[in-house]
Amino acid sequence: MSDIVIENLHYAYPPLMPGGEPVVALRGVDLQVEQGEFLALMGRIGAGKTTLCLSLNGLVPHATGGIIRGNVTVLGRNTKTQTVAELSAQVGLVFQNPEEQLFHLRVEDEVAFGPENLGLPREEIARRVTWALRAVGLEEFRQRSPLTLSGGEKQRLAIAAVLAMRPRILVLDEPTASLDPQGAAEVFATLRELRQTMPLTIVMATQDSKWVAEQADRLAVLDQGRIALLGRPDELLSQVERLHALGVGVPQVAEAAAQLNARLGTAFRFTRLDEAESVLADDLGHISAT
Repeated sequence: MSDIVIENLHYAYPPLMPGGEPVVALRGVDLQVEQGEFLALMGRIGAGKTTLCLSLNGLVPHATGGIIRGNVTVLGRNTKTQTVAELSAQVGLVFQNPEEQLFHLRVEDEVAFGPENLGLPREEIARRVTWALRAVGLEEFRQRSPLTLSGGEKQRLAIAAVLAMRPRILVLDEPTASLDPQGAAEVFATLRELRQTMPLTIVMATQDSKWVAEQADRLAVLDQGRIALLGRPDELLSQVERLHALGVGVPQVAEAAAQLNARLGTAFRFTRLDEAESVLADDLGHISAT
């Protein structure tokens, strides 16, 4: 059974002004995410990525209101019939701006908040706090104020606070969009480590096509509330012109492949640097010899 099953999902936010029209965000999304899979979501601003992320733990529609049709089933539970609190124990959500999730005076209190609300014993809470901080590389910061952390450290703290709930699904809405390159690298390194050490199903909205090419199992590209493309990253990210039309950037090596194809009449399709090095070492050697 898939961890996430989305069937004909339509959603519109309440009108921005009294008497106005609902703001349509999703238009008939069908999607399944398997246990342990890493699904990346890409698309231009307003494509529906954030709304789709919020639908996975019930914030859409329970916290946002609006009009919803279709179904979102997470771990066998229909999000229409489950509260956000019930779903949050299984689906951890990390927002783009970590400061939206941080409100305690000490790092360890931030991580303990979720388990405390589950009514867990103090010993179990302490174990979870230590484990989660160690998982994101912040154990030595446990007595610090979150206000003293860098952007990347704050986002890693937000991830730790979610992990302390021991969710089976981790949803991240553009977690590196507001970070500098160093902070983004810290978050990506943390996610890479989590994938190797934990049986998590991950859904992440991102604009970082290089990371998607290297780490994601599948990619869904959204456009105007619909899934325009769905498949393996190596298949989709080589469609340079199509992705540009959808407002999605591609890795530099994919751009290079497209330029080589136009200049040399080749049919290169690579999206990762290691692929490019291997392919070019062989194929360009043959081309130059002839």
